Amino acid sequence: MNQESRADRRPTVVITGASAGVGRAIAHEFARHRWNVSVLARGEAGLRGTVQDIECAGGRALAHQVDVADPDAVMRAADETVREFGRIDVWINVAMVTIYAPVQQTSPEEYRRATEVTYLGQVHGTLAALKHMQARDYGAIVCIGSALAYRSIPLQSNYCAAKAAVRGFLDSLRSELLHDGSRVRLTMVQLPAVNTPQFDWARTRMPRRLEPVPPIYQPEAIARHVYRAAHTSPRELWIGFPTWKAIIGNMIVPGWIDGYLARHGYRGEMTNQAALEGRPDNLYGPVDTDPGAHGRFDDRALTTVPAADPRWLKLGIAAALGAALLGTLSIAKASKPPQRLR
Repeated sequence: MNQESRADRRPTVVITGASAGVGRAIAHEFARHRWNVSVLARGEAGLRGTVQDIECAGGRALAHQVDVADPDAVMRAADETVREFGRIDVWINVAMVTIYAPVQQTSPEEYRRATEVTYLGQVHGTLAALKHMQARDYGAIVCIGSALAYRSIPLQSNYCAAKAAVRGFLDSLRSELLHDGSRVRLTMVQLPAVNTPQFDWARTRMPRRLEPVPPIYQPEAIARHVYRAAHTSPRELWIGFPTWKAIIGNMIVPGWIDGYLARHGYRGEMTNQAALEGRPDNLYGPVDTDPGAHGRFDDRALTTVPAADPRWLKLGIAAALGAALLGTLSIAKASKPPQRLR
């Protein structure tokens, strides 16, 4: 660690998939609070833009051109971060890829690649974080998930399965950390639809241009909740009413949702515009541009979004159901005719 770094006692965050979209917005949010921000991504142009954003916002930046599917490269990035900044306080796993296609039109190689990035990339990041956090018995790991970790949709089976796998991985790890008495904290943040560039560089076999299922939120609105979650470490954080509806609805009426998605799911993921012929995708390599955090849906994206720890959300639902049941029983009792005395 150099002399300047020794004098700088700022906390340090590592963010994977930080060159665009949600990861880019999260990097800017931490920089705004004057953190050291170490960023991992594949594209050189996007990394350069991210570093400029971080430094302009008041943070200190360190960039690593890394594919999170490579566990050794992720571990080296973690080691370099500790050498430069002294420690890792928060690690945020964001990197993802996806393929828009029916199951039968998605190859085994494409499933493997999506799994290596979207699921194993989070495993690799978590292992790298644990190596340094467990030595200090301190730190927070945040995995960026989706409502689709609970409720899969058509045309993105690879992505939905990977996000569900992340949830299963974290549940196992959480129990192990509790068993060990570790103070390392785990959080999974489940997202709604976000206005990011992924819809213009995800691999697709669909006839029309891709879009997120509305309502759509700006990545900065998500980043503010992720920043808070890194400090408060809820078990999970569900962002946005669509996320709450998807997760709770799937718990109550999964069969009805199957049918609804069969009727409306395809249409909801595509615009009316024809797909662009021959456009590049980022499945195996970066689309090496610097799009920033936003996609092409600024005119439709909302700048604020509510979020809830599902423990309190579930408690509120249970209380509402309990009150409704008591009310029903009270009405039934009041409407019961009095018994005649004999």
